Amino acid sequence: MISAVCGLIIGLVLGAFCPLIIPVAYSKLFSVALLACLDSVFGGYRSVLEDKFDNTIFISGFFTNALLAAFLVYVGDHLSIDLYYVALLTFGFRIFQNLAIIRRYFLKKH
Repeated sequence: MISAVCGLIIGLVLGAFCPLIIPVAYSKLFSVALLACLDSVFGGYRSVLEDKFDNTIFISGFFTNALLAAFLVYVGDHLSIDLYYVALLTFGFRIFQNLAIIRRYFLKKH
């Protein structure tokens, strides 16, 4: 847990002092990939609370979800189909679902 907090603090400091400017053409790809990664993080935290966490599944899901989501948005842009919205809705729904399960876990625990 301490290493996760240290990693978060280091990431926040690096993000504050080394801003990354993403071109507008890639903003859809990065936003969907970010949501896919957040979905994996909240799903991983949920599995930790349920004592079902597997590091291999988490890491492979983290990168696979991000790459697949970005690839689908890329293909959708070239086909003039807004798959961007589908990915946003899907990952947004999954994030809120995981947060609801995490919230219920803490409410039942206390």
